Amino acid sequence: MVAHVDRRGILTGALAAAGAAALPARVFAQASSASPRDIAILDVARREVERAGSVLWRRDIAGIADFAVHSAVPRFHFANLENGTVRSFRVSHGTGSDPEHDGYLNYYSDVEGSNCTSRGAYVTWEWYKGRYGTSIRLGGLDPSNLNALPRAIVMHSAQYATADHVATYGRMGRSNGCFAMDPADFREALWNLSGGRLLFADSLGIS
Repeated sequence: MVAHVDRRGILTGALAAAGAAALPARVFAQASSASPRDIAILDVARREVERAGSVLWRRDIAGIADFAVHSAVPRFHFANLENGTVRSFRVSHGTGSDPEHDGYLNYYSDVEGSNCTSRGAYVTWEWYKGRYGTSIRLGGLDPSNLNALPRAIVMHSAQYATADHVATYGRMGRSNGCFAMDPADFREALWNLSGGRLLFADSLGIS
């Protein structure tokens, strides 16, 4: 099933307004000077970590991919729920999600062979050596991404995801549905996201 993304229907204000109330007291105290964007990202991260529950081995850091915005914009956020900080990097989307190759994700799908990005919550598993070197296996937790493992949807680095590629073409290259990052940034995912943490992908409109 392919889901069309209506960017005009994305609500941004509600997430930012609800962020401060939903964060733990310790995080709120540390993040009180954070931007409304960062507070909204932290709110989404906390909500999705709670929703995933005991399937997660680690609940300190979550990855939030906001596919409402262009691929040239840093839209993959490492949300640290212990110290209330957010660090942001670029991430690719699938060729089937962007057939026009204009840098915008227009469709989600979990169908094998669609080469689309899937929305929903994932658990990050172990490292392994694949086509793009060291990569992170992902397990889909929602009906919208349960085929992540048979589809080989993973996190990996790629040359088409580099800052130089964006500078040359004005957008990132596309994956087969995987979360591809600049090799210079991917070490952040290896050290801060693998090993049973949460990755959540959707069109949030808060990047």
